[in-house]
Amino acid sequence: MRVAIIPARGGSKRIPGKNIRPFRGKPMIAWSIDAAANSGCFDRIIVSTDCEQIAKVARDYGAETPFTRPADLSDDHTPTLPVLHHAVESMENLTDEQISLGCCIYATAPFVSPEAIADGLEKLKSSSDLDFAFSVTSFPFPIQRALSISENNRVSMLHPEHENTRSQDLPECYHDAGQFYWFRRDSLFAHSGFFSGKSAPVILPRERVQDIDTEEDWRCAELAHELLEKRSS
Repeated sequence: MRVAIIPARGGSKRIPGKNIRPFRGKPMIAWSIDAAANSGCFDRIIVSTDCEQIAKVARDYGAETPFTRPADLSDDHTPTLPVLHHAVESMENLTDEQISLGCCIYATAPFVSPEAIADGLEKLKSSSDLDFAFSVTSFPFPIQRALSISENNRVSMLHPEHENTRSQDLPECYHDAGQFYWFRRDSLFAHSGFFSGKSAPVILPRERVQDIDTEEDWRCAELAHELLEKRSS
């Protein structure tokens, strides 16, 4: 069984109700549910939530909510991994069927595409040596030339050896795009995170990546999303 797991707890503080707040015409979480469904990769699409309002919206858009996430996995500081452990174990207990592959898709990822999700599955399946495949994107500026600012408002380079290195001579670096994470079932329980030597990247263009943690982020995301839609139409 292959499952999509979309974590979506209630109680968001910086953007209240952001998992189901309307984003360009439909609840934010609906974009992730639709991408999972349209990818054709999953037998089940599950939303892990502690909030009945979120659960109802998820069901309205075609996801399942077969269990309620417990309160001790629903606070501000709960990492993703134990939430996925709970979801996998709950589904296996409910269905009496073991999950082979799963994909965590964040609820606030309106730029996630069915094609990228499917690409992640193919990357993971391409080698039995791989444990994970997840979305990444490149930094817009060489991180080797990053600056820090001290408490007395003075600037210094984190890597002063690169002060005179040309940007084009530095290797491109990437960061987690925060959209989806494919995993093998046993690997999920054997590792403490997704970033390892047995992880494959699904490289996304920077225009399809946007953290949404503040109201400013939200406005930027809506503008970028609208532009992408116009370009593709």
